[in-house]
Amino acid sequence: MTEILQLIADNSRNSRNMRAERMDVIAKISCCVQTFPMRLGFLLPVFLVCSSCMAQGPYVELNGERFMVELADTDEKRTLGLMFRESMPDDHGMLFIFPGETRRSFWMKNTRISLDIFYFDSNLALVSVSENTPPCRTRRCPAYPSDGPAKYVLELNAGKAAELGVKSGDVLELHLDR
Repeated sequence: MTEILQLIADNSRNSRNMRAERMDVIAKISCCVQTFPMRLGFLLPVFLVCSSCMAQGPYVELNGERFMVELADTDEKRTLGLMFRESMPDDHGMLFIFPGETRRSFWMKNTRISLDIFYFDSNLALVSVSENTPPCRTRRCPAYPSDGPAKYVLELNAGKAAELGVKSGDVLELHLDR
């Protein structure tokens, strides 16, 4: 009988301890619920700023204008380029990165949008531009060569060269590590 009374007393003590622990948990949850809007008000802008920084991909700047770029930095990507694209956002382009600097020549086979093709040397100085380069839908497409050695080639929508007022020697800024 004493053993049973002892078990009942222990259970009662445990029950009180459990109730106290539950009350502590409820108090902590209540505190969090009360301060949540304030915390959210602080964390949401921080999250949005950080996520927009992280979401941003590689980009280039030319004459103060920013362009998000796809990188064509392998033979496969350089070969495909912007072929078969029906459109491209106004602030986007493709940056071709070559391992060395030499005269470059591009064509527009299977490219469905007109482009401006900018050739830059290894110091990122503009060598030349092929403006308003038309798509090619025939078997024999003309080549559009650079006026000098180039390591980087930037393709943007046609008309951008005129809009930016580019000239030989203008410097391209690369921001590729994002």
